[in-house]
Amino acid sequence: MAKKNKKKSLAAAGTILAQNRKALHEYEVLERFEAALALVGSEVKAVKDGKISLGEAFASFDKHELWLNRAHISEYVQAHKRNHEPLRRRKLLMHRRELDKLEREVGPGGLTLIPLAVYLKGSYVKVELGLCRGKQMHDKRATIKERDTKREVARAIRDRSR
Repeated sequence: MAKKNKKKSLAAAGTILAQNRKALHEYEVLERFEAALALVGSEVKAVKDGKISLGEAFASFDKHELWLNRAHISEYVQAHKRNHEPLRRRKLLMHRRELDKLEREVGPGGLTLIPLAVYLKGSYVKVELGLCRGKQMHDKRATIKERDTKREVARAIRDRSR
């Protein structure tokens, strides 16, 4: 039997803390990457509590370093004076060869890096980044139609086997 060629999420191995479901509708994901997230102590506690939002977030390069912008991590109530700013830029940690590859692809090609999920892998907070191309309205409709067709076929097969 042939293997199904599905693009699996990198986040499947860890505990998912937040997902950007809207991104899968708005963008076509070409490739997925894993990056560690450099956080301060109160941010780690808040992220583990699930107080993170990726709705408006994106990743960009600044001086050959990758940064996560507009990811909202709520303040951790027990941190008091040592708390963090909710919308500050956060550095993403990847191998240099991966960063160079991404920087080449993101620059002129009209592609963008969108965070798809934040999850725990061991004791580290990781971000799944998608190298994405924006979808047009007709692409979104085609995706919805394809999904509905697959659902109807699966339902028909299930009903036939009964």
